[in-house]
Amino acid sequence: MRRTVTVAGAGMAGLVAAARLRQLGLEPVVLEKGTRPGGSMLLSSCVVWRHREWERFRAECPGGDERLQRLVWERLDGALEWLEALGAEPVWRDTENPLTTGRRYDPRALTALLARDVELRTPLPTHAEPPLVLATGGFPVRFARERGLLLRANRWSDGGGLAFARARGAALSAGMDEFYGRAMPAPPARIRESDFVPLAQLYGRWARVYADDGRDVTPAHVSWSENDLARLIGPGAWYVLDDAGLERARERVEAARAAGGVVLDPRDLPFPTPPGSRVAVRVASAVTHTIGGLRIDEQARVLREDGAPLDGLWAAGVDAGGIATGGYASGLAQALVLGLAAAESLAAS
Repeated sequence: MRRTVTVAGAGMAGLVAAARLRQLGLEPVVLEKGTRPGGSMLLSSCVVWRHREWERFRAECPGGDERLQRLVWERLDGALEWLEALGAEPVWRDTENPLTTGRRYDPRALTALLARDVELRTPLPTHAEPPLVLATGGFPVRFARERGLLLRANRWSDGGGLAFARARGAALSAGMDEFYGRAMPAPPARIRESDFVPLAQLYGRWARVYADDGRDVTPAHVSWSENDLARLIGPGAWYVLDDAGLERARERVEAARAAGGVVLDPRDLPFPTPPGSRVAVRVASAVTHTIGGLRIDEQARVLREDGAPLDGLWAAGVDAGGIATGGYASGLAQALVLGLAAAESLAAS
């Protein structure tokens, strides 16, 4: 008789763990509290990437757990090959970013490929018994609500996996106050889940950034990912563009306008902007996923405060924390690699 394993969450991490468990002769039961599989992966551009150079990864995420960073960085290429051996077809065979390497997939096709025997509308029971893989998507819902930010993530990822493990003595990683996100058109813009990618206001490196009181808070340097700007602007700020900036950003600005966002002539702002300013867009931070989470080891086993593994409990995806602390790395790469690691460790236990 095949051993049954509970997998909590049907996003990238949970679906990957379940697929690998089946290959290894186990019987996963995938519980999804929402009404569909796919998690936040389904709402993303579905680029699964790593930094091209190891030193760059460490420099961009200096507070991260080096052992787990090394695991993701070293295993991702093989994990992508595994995914494609299952039948995943890349849309792009690289990221079009000289600093990173990876693949882009169609998120709906990838979800359809991986999602098997998912029990929808089924939260993880508080009395669930091990073995168990936690892959519930972190706690972006709670994080956004507590800080007054927008949500750009799966609306069921409210920290259920974190709470389950903490009640059993699990330790937390670094980075619990950090997130990966995007600047989005601020309210009253209408943002549907299908708008999460096209409405991202991803042109802040060419803008001046102003707080509501008129302070120029433009950073001296903006990272290529602009995650630092997403953290900076909070519940509301202004991106102000000159002619050169508007030329680069026009499509995104017009998308914000079409969604009902606030797009103004800078002369209508209640504070002065530099000569040559052409357009001002009201933006707000939107949380895509949390950076902190459960402390794990390289086998994706959830750890206690003393560093010992909790019996029968694994965590994958962004339920595991501390990998990208201080910066930004691919949440889907983390999900893919840790999903495989959790399944393989569990099968060997």
